[in-house]
Amino acid sequence: MLSKSPAFNLKAVLRETGLAADTLRAWERRYGLPTPQRTAGGHRLYSQYDIETIKWLIARQAEGLSISRAVDRWNELVSSDTDPLAESFPTNIILPQNANFSTDNTLDNIRIEWIAACLNFNETQAEQALNKAFSISPVESVCVEVLQKGMSEIGALWYENRASVQQEHFASGLAMRRLDALLSASPAPTRPQTVLVGCPPDEWHTFTPLLLSLLLRRRGFNVIYLGANVPSDRFAETAIKVKANLVILVAQTLSSAAHLQHTALALTAQHVNTAFGGRIFSLRESMVDHIPGHYLGKSLELSIQEVEEVLKGKKSTSEIKTVSQKYLVALHAFVAKRSHIESTIKERIQPLLVSPENLNTGIHFLGNNIAAALQLGDLAHLSEEIEWLKTLLNMHESQAQELHHFMKAYSNAVDEHINGQGEPIKTWLHAFADEIT
Repeated sequence: MLSKSPAFNLKAVLRETGLAADTLRAWERRYGLPTPQRTAGGHRLYSQYDIETIKWLIARQAEGLSISRAVDRWNELVSSDTDPLAESFPTNIILPQNANFSTDNTLDNIRIEWIAACLNFNETQAEQALNKAFSISPVESVCVEVLQKGMSEIGALWYENRASVQQEHFASGLAMRRLDALLSASPAPTRPQTVLVGCPPDEWHTFTPLLLSLLLRRRGFNVIYLGANVPSDRFAETAIKVKANLVILVAQTLSSAAHLQHTALALTAQHVNTAFGGRIFSLRESMVDHIPGHYLGKSLELSIQEVEEVLKGKKSTSEIKTVSQKYLVALHAFVAKRSHIESTIKERIQPLLVSPENLNTGIHFLGNNIAAALQLGDLAHLSEEIEWLKTLLNMHESQAQELHHFMKAYSNAVDEHINGQGEPIKTWLHAFADEIT
């Protein structure tokens, strides 16, 4: 039996649990847990039971619950005459005593702490930073202000060659694991609508759709999250099976946006209510005109609002624009002759100082994006993706003439194999190559 006699001062409790003083005070003030007694001078005194209560709450957070949900769970057990500490949950989660976190509890500062911990591959400190954030702010705020913005900042560091791919993957793994846990721990749906969320074929970036799923689940919707790289026919099959009120597709790249278009067309053909969003549509908003369904906007907050409106029947879709005949001819010719074009490029580029790995990656990347841009009606869509590649190469000290020569060789190969039918592709590649030098 744990003692409930007050015997430990605040300093001893903080040393034992690893919790920050301001976090503990916030829990006591907002949620009434723990419940220390006071000395005649007004100082807190805690019992062993209070210390184990704190550890119990920390353990629930480590499992993915917000502090408010953990307190609710505690109160539910107490109201049913069950001692929460008698449950079989582990309570021996002790945070490091030498953690040197700031006592400033703003989410901006906590995000800085979380990023620093991730870059140092320090999982314990990263989790402690998140636990502190969840103890003082709603789940939604922490997920956006710490996790989403934190991942964006780490991605920018990688893009600028100031962080390694290992650091980015480590941070992503921690963030995704926490989102998964939060989604699993979300309350049961309170609203009748079912929403299906997932990525189209060849889209592997799942942070945004998973976060969107979590935010919608916490709004009370029955959300079914399908994850990455879902075949188009599986969306329709699942939507019909679960009687989904809305299917949400998320694409971050130009090539996956083309797959999203195919999926959205297949869904709308079967009268399945469809919505979509993602990074690439924020960069090239004119692309939206070629996708059937409801565009959810440039931010998560706007996306949530749009979903609400769509499910209330207050949003109608616009008629999609068709692609020009010149683009359709170029697309069909390019797809038919792509393998020949790529073989010719390899023959002409190999003698230069370009590694086979970089060459194959560049050929595959550019070919996929050319086909996607033609399918979506505007080769200018290529600009954002190629500008990204050009900046990345510059950050990593690649030679500009390598990219220039590659673009020229690609343009000449297109002209050689599909002649006049590839004129839109040739013109764009030549223009871009000339801009590099």
